Amino acid sequence: MSDINQDDKKVKDKPNAIDLSTIPEEDIKNALKFEMGDMATPLLEESSFATLFPKYREQYLREIWPLATKALDKHGIGCQLDLVEGSMTVRTTRKTWDPYMVLKARDLIKLLARSVPFPQAVKILEDDVTCEVIKVGNLVNNKERFVKRRQRLLGPNGNTLKAIELLTGCYIMIQGSTVSAMGSYKGLKEVRRIVEDCMKNVHPIYHIKELMIRKELAKDPKLANESWDRFLPRFKKRNVKQKKPKTDKAKKKKSGEVNPEFTPRKIDLQLMSGEYFLKPDEKRAREMERKKKISAENRAKKVAERNKDFVVPKESDATPKRKSSDRADEKKQLESLMNKFKSKAAEKKESKRGSSDVASYVADGGASKKNKTK
Repeated sequence: MSDINQDDKKVKDKPNAIDLSTIPEEDIKNALKFEMGDMATPLLEESSFATLFPKYREQYLREIWPLATKALDKHGIGCQLDLVEGSMTVRTTRKTWDPYMVLKARDLIKLLARSVPFPQAVKILEDDVTCEVIKVGNLVNNKERFVKRRQRLLGPNGNTLKAIELLTGCYIMIQGSTVSAMGSYKGLKEVRRIVEDCMKNVHPIYHIKELMIRKELAKDPKLANESWDRFLPRFKKRNVKQKKPKTDKAKKKKSGEVNPEFTPRKIDLQLMSGEYFLKPDEKRAREMERKKKISAENRAKKVAERNKDFVVPKESDATPKRKSSDRADEKKQLESLMNKFKSKAAEKKESKRGSSDVASYVADGGASKKNKTK
């Protein structure tokens, strides 16, 4: 035990121990940079990654693929776009001078498949940028509820999404059942927490408030080594009871009322018909006969429907049936015409009689005048 304690003391009292918090971030980045020529020999084995893309992304990928090829050629990564299978492939070559770049290229094609625009997706090739594709489709079973909660992430006119992007320093793209995010590791952790809580019915506005308070507290150096729990808001969970739709209460049974008969089960019907006791072969034969009978009936109905167009209609059917009201109107019209003709005939007779009386009067008058002169 004494030897172990002595070893622990030696480790603690090492004079060469480095405290990374005292070193600026820029110096750390410069020390960790991997440049061309750092790898002495080319890669011995080829590594490749492939991902599928949806049909609606085909035209866009065709347009930007030369740009993607040019960006990956700088790092010695080969890429291929297969429009037949709908896939994108990246692989290492003999010119690859950074072995980790093939993983960055894999993330690039993954983001392009999830509708991230190329100018934004190509930033993943930088050292301090990482990405994550969060699958949210399986977190909510009800489709309508899923669409509503996904809309909460966007907010009115995309304001909620913009606020999350500003506070986390990440780029976020919501597409279908996935949420793609790009940024630092710390920012991606916050984005994942916000997205998953949103799908669990926790509104993103609560996380936005918390992030805003944390951002202000980080500016104060006095609070760097203190707990911030007393400043952060604590939201209570409220189970709001929704009003149930009113339903008609079941009528109370009277004292002397008998319970209604239950519908018989399938087994009960088989017992009643005797089918339950049949052998499996007999059951199959009976089922086949029933199906043949039904198919024959259906076939006969279809044949009758087809032949209906070729049947010659009867004359009685061809002539349209007249209504009683139409017949009465026709009778009235005929009677009015008959009365008109009769009235005209009577007028003609009267005019003829008048002309004959005048002629006779003229003739008689002339005769009487002759008699008087004599």
